[in-house]
Amino acid sequence: MSDSTPPDHLSQHHRITLQHIAAHPTSHNLEWTDVIGLLEETADVTQEHDGKFVVKLGDGRIVLTKPKHKDIDEQTVIDLRRLFTRARLLPLQK
Repeated sequence: MSDSTPPDHLSQHHRITLQHIAAHPTSHNLEWTDVIGLLEETADVTQEHDGKFVVKLGDGRIVLTKPKHKDIDEQTVIDLRRLFTRARLLPLQK
């Protein structure tokens, strides 16, 4: 087992979004608005002038682009999973 736990201040909605990010196989129906809401609660999110979002969590950093559709793509889910795992908000992958 791991000592990773979601922050106590997360709403149930954000906890569910985090669970979807951690799920295997990768979820294909994660909405951008849910993900960016979770990130704004857990990370430092800055929107750049070009519309990209720079996300810093712990010592991890990723750059996201808002999708054209409401759902994020599979690679973004994988990148977010790594970011949250590295910050110990998700258990280490086996």
